[in-house]
This record gives sequence, structure tokens and C-alpha cells, in this order.
Amino acid sequence: MGLRSTALQRPRHGLLALLAALAAAFIVLCLPAGSAYADTTDDGQEITDYYFGGNITFEGEPIEGVVMKIEGGGFEAETETDAEGKWRLYVPEKDRYTLTVDEETLPEGVIVDPATLPEGTQPIAGTTGSFEVEFGLTGTKIVNLFLGEGERITTSFIDQLLSRLVGGLNFGLLLALASMGAALIYGTTRLSNFAHAEMVTWGGLVALVMTSFWHLPLWLGIVAAVIGGGLFGWAMDAALWRPLRHRGLGIVQLMIVSIGLSLALRYVFQYFIGGATRQLPGASPQPIRFGPVALSYIDLIGIGVSVAVILGVAYFLTRTRIGKATRAISDNPQLAAASGIDVDRVIRYVWILSGVLAAVSGILWAYFRPGVKWDMGGQMLLLIFAAITLGGLGTAFGALLGSLIVGIAVEVSTLWIPSDLKYASALVVLIIILLVRPQGLLGRRERLG
Repeated sequence: MGLRSTALQRPRHGLLALLAALAAAFIVLCLPAGSAYADTTDDGQEITDYYFGGNITFEGEPIEGVVMKIEGGGFEAETETDAEGKWRLYVPEKDRYTLTVDEETLPEGVIVDPATLPEGTQPIAGTTGSFEVEFGLTGTKIVNLFLGEGERITTSFIDQLLSRLVGGLNFGLLLALASMGAALIYGTTRLSNFAHAEMVTWGGLVALVMTSFWHLPLWLGIVAAVIGGGLFGWAMDAALWRPLRHRGLGIVQLMIVSIGLSLALRYVFQYFIGGATRQLPGASPQPIRFGPVALSYIDLIGIGVSVAVILGVAYFLTRTRIGKATRAISDNPQLAAASGIDVDRVIRYVWILSGVLAAVSGILWAYFRPGVKWDMGGQMLLLIFAAITLGGLGTAFGALLGSLIVGIAVEVSTLWIPSDLKYASALVVLIIILLVRPQGLLGRRERLG
């Protein structure tokens, strides 16, 4: 009996040992990989082919624990200097970035000594610890910073507020171009078009292909993008939305179709241009300072173009026959049709106009962001819907007002909250206003039931 019992126990012990070994292997595989195999640094940075690095010293001695931040092109990261004063910040691509030394982490009374900065590197006006940096021929840029005693220069709250207000106005105007087009589509068809984001992306992509791929002049690329935007809007209505309307599909079904169309177009764009962010010619120009406000010549052109296009849309809606017919259909499509208005024809014009506005917005967004990417329009989609809802569903002028509020709220909120959360501030403003005025700022109350 004893021999039998021992024989039975051995397989059982072997099975338990095997299970224990498998469990241990599973745990090891699930643990974060070691430095030899990891694609991230100890502080969570994703390792790429491009990085800024250097040493920070004071009176010849390394300084540990100084926080370094990098920002640009919608990308942000930070790290701390090690015991040897060394730091490294990885970035996704070669571009111009803003490098900032968190002066709160410096020793008391110590600043970055401008006299010891590398050639061509100077602090941004109004600061002592922020610099515009960019790569040379390689994917590595070394910026050694030597600290010295001195007085830190800071920007007052009023100057920061003024700078954010101007930036918010710029952002709100380019957002308004996309929002007004989407609002006109909703007003005439009651369709919440999720594929409107891809109409924005289309404008940037056409300009990119014409200028960066085919090496045509920038003005010709912009003209082609605007014309292409109008043709894209016309094609979408002719090939898809008009047949679906005539088949009598409901609003919910049409909205689901728009979601599917958005996803399909998004990945078609990615297939053809890849996942990288590409720059249009002249992106990231040197800023021009107007007191505390820094604007580039592209920002000034963008503001001027946005205002001119918005005024043109206002004239179209209030002074032309097609514009007046568009407003009539938005108010009551059945009555407009009974009055002799060709509803399908007017809706076709609305889609073309919406495509043009989205293309212009996409080009300006490519310079504001900066960069063209396959999903760039998707980053605006939630803000577009927020602006339309805030201003009042179906009204272009409401979308304009809502876009300005959203744009200013997004930029000004960075004075108090991290920039990663700035888009959430627009949704907070939306919720607050809708609690007070559910129909939106310029919307009309509708009787239910």
C-alpha cells in the first residue's frame, strides 16, 4: 500500500510543479518588461528615433530633480534630471518644440544663464526658462543648460489671459467654419453628420498632396483643397445621402450610416498617407509679438480668412435666394416644398458649401495644430458638436457664437487646468449653459408632444 500511495503521489506532485511553473511564467510575462526589452523609459516616455537631451549644472555641479518639459504639435512630455544632471525627452517627429525648465524646481535665486546658452538658442520673450528648439540634420538635439544667479522673469496673469484670449479667438474662428457647415446640414436634413470630421481632414489632405507630394505652389494647393472640398460634399450627397433620403430612412439610421462612413473614410486616409503627422509648407513660422501676444503671420492670415469667409456665409444666407431658401427649409421643410422650393437642389448646395467650409477649416487647423494627420478632423468633432449644440441646433449663426465660446473656453482654461484637460472645459461650459437655456443660445423652444 505504501508503494502504491507513493506512486500515486508522484504524478500529482509533478502536475502541481508544472502548474506552478506555468503560473510563474505567466506572471513574469505579464510584468512590465525590463529595460533591455522595454520601449518606454523609466518615467513613462515612449522611446522614438528623436529626442532632446543634455545636462543641467550650477557652478560646475550637476543639479538633480529639475523638471524639464517639451511641447509642440499637440505633443507634451516631461522628465527630471538624474543624479548626474542628465535629462532626455523623446518626441514623435522632427519639428520645432518649446523646451521649458520648471523654475519652481530650481534652487532658490538660480536661473538659466542666457550667456551660456548654445548658439541660436534664446529664451522666449517674457521668460528665462522657455526656449524654442528644433533639430538639425540628425534626430538628436543636445541642449546643455548652465544655471546662474539672477532674477527670474515671469509673465503676469493679465498678460497670460490676454494671450489666451487671442489664441482662443483664433481657434474659435477656424472651429466656426467647420461648425457652420455642419449646422447647415443639420438644419436642412436633421442629420448629425459624424463624417463631417473627415470633410475637415480632406481639406488638409488635398493641400498636403498638392504641395508636399506633388510640389506645387501653396496657393494652388489651397485652391485645389477648397474646390476638392466642394466636390467632396457634392459627391457625398449625390452618391449616398440623397438616395437614402428618398428611401425614407429615419434620422437614427442616417446617423448610424454617418458613423460608419466616418470610420471607413478615416482608415482609407490612413492607408494612403500613413499614420505620421506631415507639415504643410511654411508651418511653425517665427512669432511676431504684439506686447504679450505672440502671433505668426499665418495666424494673422488665418484670422483674416476666417472673418472674410464667415461674412461671406452671412451674406449668402441673408441676401441670396438660395440662402433664403436654405433658411426656409431649416424652419419648415414641408412648407418650403409646398411653396415651390426645390428642396433637393437647395440641400445639394448646402452640402457643397459645407464641404468648402470644412476644407478651409482643415487647412487652417493644419497650421494651428500644426500638421496634417489622417485623423485630424476627429480631434475637432466633439468640439464641433458642442459648438452647434451650445449655439442652438440648426442655426449657422448660433454655431458661430458657440464656436467662439468653445474656442475661448478651451484656451483660457489652461490658466488653471493642465493642457491635457483643456477640451473638457468646453463640455463643462456646454452643460452649464444648457442647464439654463436647453435650446441653446440662439435656438428656439420647441413644443414636444
